[in-house]
Amino acid sequence: MLDLILKKRSLAFRISVKSGVSALMIILAVGLPQIAHAAGGTAAASVWMPMYAPALLAGCLLGWQWGLGVGIASPLISFGFTTLALGTGMPRAASLPYYVLELAAYGLVSGLFAKKIQQNAALAFPAVLAAQLSGRTVYIVYNLIAGREFAALWQNVQTGLTGLYLQAVIVPLIVIALAFALKKE
Repeated sequence: MLDLILKKRSLAFRISVKSGVSALMIILAVGLPQIAHAAGGTAAASVWMPMYAPALLAGCLLGWQWGLGVGIASPLISFGFTTLALGTGMPRAASLPYYVLELAAYGLVSGLFAKKIQQNAALAFPAVLAAQLSGRTVYIVYNLIAGREFAALWQNVQTGLTGLYLQAVIVPLIVIALAFALKKE
């Protein structure tokens, strides 16, 4: 979506802006779960899934390459910062592979809609829904291959439905608001 206003700028400027927005999304993906943990305990992040919204936003705003990058980098940087540096234990090392794969799917799939979202910001709604469906499918498939039982996985999916529902509304509304604001410029 940002490509529309950056179109007349140099490649270096476009990359700088997209890098800055990506860095902001990664900072949000690292910080929001910490806020959720502090406010509601460890279970709050499982319910609200705050790390996922920045990957969705990155895809919708920046395209699939940048969304994929944010989706991969966010859990890795979160693990490095919060688990290794701060010793909080969240996310756990055992959870890291599925976080990386799932968030990568979120950023990639929402990013595949980015050019269409530039033309019609309301398409962020199906973009987010498709990304969520893809990401949760990746989560289930990866964990089934890793030997986890489907019933436990399905319970985790149900636990996160509140966060998914909220993000399915809030993320597209943010994209629409940004599109509206950018059109004024």
